Amino acid sequence: MAYLVIVLAFTAFGLLLGLTVTLTMLPSRYVKHSPVSKESVSVQILVLGDIGRSPRMQYHALSVARHGGRVDLIGYHESPPHPDLLSNPRVRIFSLAPPPSLLKSKSIPFIISGPLKVLWQIWTLFQVLGYHTPPARWLLVQNPPSIPTLVIALLISILRNTHLMIDWHNYGWTILAGTKGRDHPFVKISKAYECALGQAAPTANITVTHAMKKQLEREPYNVTTPILVLHDRPASIFQPLKSLADRRDFLEKLPETENFASNIIAGETKLVVSSTSWTPDEDFSLLLEALVAYAKEDVVRPIVAVITGRGPQKAFYEDRIQELQKTGRLPNIRILTAWLTMEDYAKLLRCADLGICLHMSSSGVDLPMKVVDMFGSGLPVVAYSGYESFDELVKEGVNGCGFEKASELAAILKRLFSDEGLGELQILRQGAKKESDLRWDEEWDRVLGRIFGVID
Repeated sequence: MAYLVIVLAFTAFGLLLGLTVTLTMLPSRYVKHSPVSKESVSVQILVLGDIGRSPRMQYHALSVARHGGRVDLIGYHESPPHPDLLSNPRVRIFSLAPPPSLLKSKSIPFIISGPLKVLWQIWTLFQVLGYHTPPARWLLVQNPPSIPTLVIALLISILRNTHLMIDWHNYGWTILAGTKGRDHPFVKISKAYECALGQAAPTANITVTHAMKKQLEREPYNVTTPILVLHDRPASIFQPLKSLADRRDFLEKLPETENFASNIIAGETKLVVSSTSWTPDEDFSLLLEALVAYAKEDVVRPIVAVITGRGPQKAFYEDRIQELQKTGRLPNIRILTAWLTMEDYAKLLRCADLGICLHMSSSGVDLPMKVVDMFGSGLPVVAYSGYESFDELVKEGVNGCGFEKASELAAILKRLFSDEGLGELQILRQGAKKESDLRWDEEWDRVLGRIFGVID
């Protein structure tokens, strides 16, 4: 409880300091054009995270720019952004300065480094949103994270005469509850903060599912401003496989698959792909336990599983994988971890036999972008299904299958990779290819084009 008081005190102090500085040096304000032309539409897009690992916000930027609008994309520049962003003259990327390395040091207690990190974020957000970027007609903010993003965005939108739109990917407080528990005081305060800012801040809202829209309209959120549902759709880089020659060329060149390429192409070995952020909301042990159970079965096809992504638990699970392989519990199973460029990741998806998603929704109403990318590549998906919005994306027996236990995942792998299950796998692939016809550009134009003023 003492830590909570310190965090809140530092946050309040940071806000007061930032507000004082801002009021004494007021940033320039947006001046509305009449009539509004597509070229005069300007949007600031903020993600308090790595831009390169925020595909939805990158797609927003590309959509605005594609119709002639100007975009300032703001966030941490840790991994390479989408290549089309870098070459588009209507998109500028403003990097947020990361916290000093001293604040990341384990030698400083978190009770001290945590509040100081929040203060740093408040200051850098004020600087970039208020002074380094020109005023914009719209400020589009990703949530979560909500602290301190939402309150800073609200203040900036007032000071700069900007419309504020929140893109609700999930809820910050439910993610925090996954580690602290729902009864923790900090979680309760975070929930109250998020609900209050959701009611007060936006001109409009976007959600990733209909279930989330309905939830925001009810207690405790009570959001009364317009809520639009914009389902995630794959970008044009994710396309189904065009030829077997393309598949062979890529698998033989990719270091992770070059030694298995001929067996994968012949169908003797199955290629499985999973993308993970290596965080607690994706229980990777489910996949490991399922592969151990699968390997115990008689007469099953070998599997090469390529796991992509970065995250805090990666080293822990890599050690577990090595232990399972050394003790002989994964015969005929190879698990490889990789970090790929966007282009190679898209090619890997279209060359795989099956995609696996371990996303566990903390709120029960969000959806994983990785499944959308898999469908865009014509790849059928086996995904964790224990949340309310699951069937808004994955249709059981049509484009994928759902599971909640490792034993269920193992049974699905055995069935789909058996001789008898090849027909079912082909049906799922056809369903995934049909899903790939639904693209981001068309969905964005339909939902947001007129709202932003880039479509007549």
